[in-house]
Amino acid sequence: MASVFTKIIDGEIPGRFIYRDADVAAFLTIEPVAYGHTLVVPVAEVDRWTDMDSELWAKVNAVAQHIGQAVIRAFDAPRAGYLIAGFEVPHAHIHVFPAADMSGYDLSRAMRGDDVDQDKMEDAASKLRAELRRAGVSGVAERGGD
Repeated sequence: MASVFTKIIDGEIPGRFIYRDADVAAFLTIEPVAYGHTLVVPVAEVDRWTDMDSELWAKVNAVAQHIGQAVIRAFDAPRAGYLIAGFEVPHAHIHVFPAADMSGYDLSRAMRGDDVDQDKMEDAASKLRAELRRAGVSGVAERGGD
């Protein structure tokens, strides 16, 4: 059975895409610790990050770094948080988010359901895509569903 991330990547479930190429996708999480909280995911379903081959791992991390740089610029964040938890969905992924302190590393504090302002989510996605384009990154999604 396909993971929820594969369903998002395949367009079966809507997602706010920030980046997409043949190997890596990045989209906003539906349960953000902060607006701009992005998941960087290999397109291939790999359960644990430790099981990725080194070439794919390098690509996923390169995209995470670009997203982190965009997060810092787009949200005037002092840091970009980077977290691998691996328990929420059995499909390897990296959380990248604006961080001013350690609170963003506690995923149990994420916004859920009606607490998430969808207009702010769309604005965050637009800001991140604009920053990636400004940096000359190829593979930037045109809009949320790309």
